[in-house]
Amino acid sequence: MKTILTFIIVFGVIVIVHEFGHLFFAKRSGILVREFSIGMGPKIFSHRSNSTTYTLRILPIGGYVRMAGAGEEEVDLTPGMPISVSLNTDDVVTKINTSKRVQLTNGIPLEVTSFDLEEKLFIKGNINGIESNEVRYSVDHDATIIETDGTEVQIAPRDVQFQSAKLWQRMLTNFAGPLNNFLLSIFLFIIVVFMRGGVQVTSTNQLGEIVESSVAAKAGLEKNDRIESINGTKISDWEDFSAVVSANPDKEIELVVLRDGKELTISCVPEATKDTAGKTTGKLGVYPPIDSSIKAKITGGFQMFAENSTLIFKALVSLISNFNINKLSGPVGIFQLSSEAAKSGTITVIAFMAMLSVNLGIVNLLPIPALDGGKLVLNIIEGIRGKPLSQEKEVMITIVGFALVMILMILVTWNDIQRFFL
Repeated sequence: MKTILTFIIVFGVIVIVHEFGHLFFAKRSGILVREFSIGMGPKIFSHRSNSTTYTLRILPIGGYVRMAGAGEEEVDLTPGMPISVSLNTDDVVTKINTSKRVQLTNGIPLEVTSFDLEEKLFIKGNINGIESNEVRYSVDHDATIIETDGTEVQIAPRDVQFQSAKLWQRMLTNFAGPLNNFLLSIFLFIIVVFMRGGVQVTSTNQLGEIVESSVAAKAGLEKNDRIESINGTKISDWEDFSAVVSANPDKEIELVVLRDGKELTISCVPEATKDTAGKTTGKLGVYPPIDSSIKAKITGGFQMFAENSTLIFKALVSLISNFNINKLSGPVGIFQLSSEAAKSGTITVIAFMAMLSVNLGIVNLLPIPALDGGKLVLNIIEGIRGKPLSQEKEVMITIVGFALVMILMILVTWNDIQRFFL
């Protein structure tokens, strides 16, 4: 249960923050956001506010922003469809109901014959399905439509569709999701540094905390000691110190230590341990000193963000140059990593969320159709050509890209299942 909750919180927060970026900039660009969903699948709850319907759906994984147009707009009505409509005092349609789950008070039953909810804003139909009772109603610009699952969203006239916004506004809206992931990652890394008490200072030869009962403690090393040399090798910083200690497992070393202005000579034998690669290295049981200033904590968060971004870029280059599906992880792999993070404590979970957030932001900027990066490429092409690709071509490119991403996701998920559970 702890693992499941960790997974839902980590994955949910990252995706919601990503989608909120799209929502925020779309609204400020005059683009109608018809729905902002938390979760996927069947709807549990919905609430309309400021032209957007906010929904909570049953599968607590991810979410989405449904913008008007954007090459993803589905046709809400079809000729011959039975519906009901609500009119205002001027006989203008304010609500269209296509759902059998919802009944409109004083709704007029119609069988649709023709309609235009983008340009001319009208709907024609036969009252009670009787051809001799055909009527034509104007549709209000801000009218809503109740979809078959009972979700009420606003119709999407041409002027509030994604394509009607200026190019720079569309580019900013597409980039906003990854941008939010980067901002979230930086914020979370700063929290991690604050929770750890500060940033390790490795540009010094001074010692920080000494692990109780460690080799260093038993040898008499103390916090704030400065290591001048080891076996005659000058020590300037922690890189020098770690290199010499690591290279001498189970071998006696002689340290020249500066303490309170006096030089001391201390001998000890580094404990032999295995590193992550399985190599035997020496260990004394000491930590670098900590800079606990506010400035150091904030800059430390930015530094962790930069380091993780660099690692992800290197991983992507490695994946492109030598593709191997085992280098990829999907929801199952993330679930497994969430389990390990949950066992290690709150700081590890927050650091994992920060790492995953920057990962999602960078991957979403890859120039792959259906991802934000692919959409930005189409925006750039439009800027160069001076006109956009036809909507049909954009939809086709998006569909092909989405299909490829889904196929890859299925393969990665199955591979994760085999790795972790079979």
